[in-house]
Amino acid sequence: MKQSLETQQKKENPMRAIFIEKILLSASGTDTDLEKAAKLLTLITGKKSQIIASTKRIPDFGVSPGLKVGARVTVRREQIIQLLSRLLAALDNTLKTNQISDNHFSFGIKEYIEIPEMEYQRDIGIRGFNVTVSFARKGLRIKKKKIKSSKIPKKQQISRTEIIKFMEENFSTSFI
Repeated sequence: MKQSLETQQKKENPMRAIFIEKILLSASGTDTDLEKAAKLLTLITGKKSQIIASTKRIPDFGVSPGLKVGARVTVRREQIIQLLSRLLAALDNTLKTNQISDNHFSFGIKEYIEIPEMEYQRDIGIRGFNVTVSFARKGLRIKKKKIKSSKIPKKQQISRTEIIKFMEENFSTSFI
């Protein structure tokens, strides 16, 4: 009886396992810069990038509806681990703890030539971009589905400490 209780406690709940849901690469700029930014994101990920247009009017920033403001690419599934390890190598596998929030962390790369195996492209020039890595647990679909969607409890979210532990174990990332 005692042995069966110990084995039950040692087994981890598979619904508590953390995984990387997606990586979002984004860059902003003016109309002429956006074409270069889109080329850069396509070059890094191998996926087609998307140019984003604003939907709201923000007069303080000179933004009107329909104005092109950025480019982005979302990477999922098989490419995540390889891409993230390359992007972290550009930062020497070091992140700041203030870059981490619940369920995700973000960092910026100032020049794409810092990424290993990337060479300077004359038509793109020197550009930087932002990277956002989103984490999830199984069961997140309940919140996102259209029919019979429901709220997810706070314990289902991934805390900063869990993200730090995951990154240290899987990507040997150090935090400052």
